[in-house]
Amino acid sequence: MENSTQIFGLRAIIEAINSGKTIEKVFLQKGLHGDLFNDLETLIRKENVNSSYVPVEKLNRLTTKNHQGAVAQISPIEFYNIEDLVLRVVESGKVPLFLLLDQISDVRNFGAIIRTAECTGVDAIIIQKKGGAPVNGDTIKTSAGAVFKVPICKVDHIKDAMFYLQASGIKVIAATEKTDQTIYDVSFIEPCAIIMGSEGRGINPSVLKLVDAKAKLPLLGEIESLNVSVACGAILYETIRQRR
Repeated sequence: MENSTQIFGLRAIIEAINSGKTIEKVFLQKGLHGDLFNDLETLIRKENVNSSYVPVEKLNRLTTKNHQGAVAQISPIEFYNIEDLVLRVVESGKVPLFLLLDQISDVRNFGAIIRTAECTGVDAIIIQKKGGAPVNGDTIKTSAGAVFKVPICKVDHIKDAMFYLQASGIKVIAATEKTDQTIYDVSFIEPCAIIMGSEGRGINPSVLKLVDAKAKLPLLGEIESLNVSVACGAILYETIRQRR
């Protein structure tokens, strides 16, 4: 965690949340009590802020300052509202292309995906508020600055985004090996949103049940899967090929 994107202290974090700052995650000291600490916990639950309880040693590694049992990471970017963004893209006259990330956990994979998304004209990337990689210094570096160019939306759950996109006339396509169709069998010509799953688990089964189509990459070697950022690039460039 970089000092430029973190704040510490109970009151400071409470004020940051109340002022609308985009908080990536709050680290709270295990076993700590007190009125102000309880106020912060209540606010975190109310605002659905991503948080975790950690030993004091973890907090001491994050900062040498008097953290009072709480350290927060602030996002270096502002996140977009999905309803406003989808409406703007749909009304622009271009064929929408969205990317949904189902809890990608590695910041370098996240950054590489953002970079490819910018190069392939993706209109926005949609992620969950919890469970995914943060936007931090490593993300920014790996994205080569593309994180400041591609709109990123945060939703409570990826399903929320899917329902809204589908209601807006946008087909949701899952990148998954759990299908007989390859990316060359599926149409990406119409308005669509592509879902990429996490590095270990892939796309959540409950999410997979709700998609409009599934597509996989043909793998001719002995290794059964590609790195998620590489797979994402292959699918996005197939989308470009079909739309040309």
